[in-house]
Parts: sequence; C-alpha cells; structure tokens
Amino acid sequence: MSDVASSDSPGPMPTIGFIGLGKMGSPMARLLVAAGHRVLGFDLSEEALTQLAEAGGTAVHSAGEAAVADVVILMLPDSNVVTAVLRDADVVSALAPDSVVVDMSSSEPLRTRELATELAERGVRLVDAPVSGGVRGAEAGKLTIMVGGDGETVDRVEPVLALLGRPVRCGDVGAGHAVKALNNLMSATHLWVTSEAMIAGERFGLDPEVMLSVFNGSSGRSGSTENKWPNFILPGGYDSGFGLRLMLKDMRIATDLARAVNVEPALGDGAVELWSRAAEDLEPAADHTEVARWIASASPTPDN
Repeated sequence: MSDVASSDSPGPMPTIGFIGLGKMGSPMARLLVAAGHRVLGFDLSEEALTQLAEAGGTAVHSAGEAAVADVVILMLPDSNVVTAVLRDADVVSALAPDSVVVDMSSSEPLRTRELATELAERGVRLVDAPVSGGVRGAEAGKLTIMVGGDGETVDRVEPVLALLGRPVRCGDVGAGHAVKALNNLMSATHLWVTSEAMIAGERFGLDPEVMLSVFNGSSGRSGSTENKWPNFILPGGYDSGFGLRLMLKDMRIATDLARAVNVEPALGDGAVELWSRAAEDLEPAADHTEVARWIASASPTPDN
C-alpha cells in the first residue's frame, strides 16, 4: 500500500484498522473517525462495535477484516494477545506489504522486537507506540505516546498518532514499550509511597488538601500528588480508568527488562510484591488507584 501518510506531503488519508475498542481504544478510534479517516474497527464487544458505527466508523467482525488497511493499530491487553492476533491466519493474509502495524498496547519490548522481525520478512513494518494519560487523555486526544521504530516508518504514521496526543520518539522498535513499562513502575511506586504518606498524615491529624498543596510545591511532587490523589482517591471515585492488574503487568515487564540488562531492581521487586498482595485481595476489575484504599484497610487505626 502506498497511501500511508508522509511527513513530506499530506497525500490521501490512510485507511486505519483498529483492533481493540476497549476503554482506551474506543475514544481513540472515534477521534480518528472525527479527523476524517476511514476506520475499520474490530472488538469482541458488540457494544463497542455499535459505538464505533454510530460515530461514523466501519464496524467489522474479525481481526482479519480490520487488517485490510494502510495502518493497523492494536490496543490490546498484553503481548500474548498481540502475538495471537498478528499470527492469526486471516490477519497474516490481510496485512499487505508496506502496511504498518502500530502496537499501542503495553507489550513486552523484547517480544515486540521479535514480532517486528517476523513482520519485516513479509514486508510489513511495526511501530510500538504505547500511551500514558488514561481514559481522559484518550477522550481529549492528549495522550503521551511513546514511539519506537525506524525514522522513516515513524514519519509515515506520526500524523495519525498526533491526532491522539503527543508522540515522543524514544528509539528503535521496542523502545516505546520499554519506556512505558519503566514509567509505570515508577508511577506505581510513587503511588504506593504517596498513599502511605497521605494516610499517615491524615491519621496524625493533617488536612489532606493541605498536604497535597505542600507536596506539590515541594520535592515530594509526583503524578500521584498532582493527579491521582486529588482527582480519583480523595473524592472516593477510584475511577482513573486504568486497572490495577494492568499496572502490575507493566511493573513486571519493567523489572524483567531490568534483569535482562543486568540491573537488579531491588525497589522495583519490592513494589511488585506489595502490588501483588493488593491484587490478590481486590476485585479483578479494580482500578489501580484502589491500592490507596487497600493500604488504609491493611493498616488498622491504632486504639485511642
């Protein structure tokens, strides 16, 4: 296919296949439709397909039908699902030489590189482009997009990615997935220690709003103090849109990556162990911000 967007000339707008219309994928696909792209969307959820059709997209009923496109975006749970989709016989036959697969899932960087080599043997290019920003960022088109791939291929898909947020070039294939996992390991560790500090401060008698104001003007500032605690934890919604088990999956990817390059992730392993304990107790669909409530419940209030 030759009508993938180019940085040198606008050309015809590429047809986009979008596989995975979940909490993140659905608003992202709708943004691409709104921008004028023809979007072929596939998901196992009939409701998700209906929503895409109502937004002006084309709902299809197999991954193979969605893969008949210039750019095929994957927004799937993990590398196992990504690999299964890309090795599906219908998808293999549908992917045309010179098409580009963009894996926006939180996948394992070493497996991403293996898939890139596999696809390249058929003339198909792979870019990894996982995101940060949650459902709100997806709905607003303000995601941070961590992109891995060769410069020429990234040039071709960057106009599409720019409709979804801010693409940041991180390096060759696999670099985006590596940065995403490492970022989430940091984010999860921040959230855990922030929650311990906030709960300790509240039990001491401190006003949580005052604590956040101080932390956000001081060296304790993080995404947890600026966003997660004020927006999802203090109001009691615990509804950031990013699941606890997805966070834990990314943390494990990061610690495995560290070990693969001979870095011992001592604190990272400790964070994984703590998050694993919370995951065992909380519901399968628990939001990752629920760890704050879990920490509080696992720390009984001392008798007065």
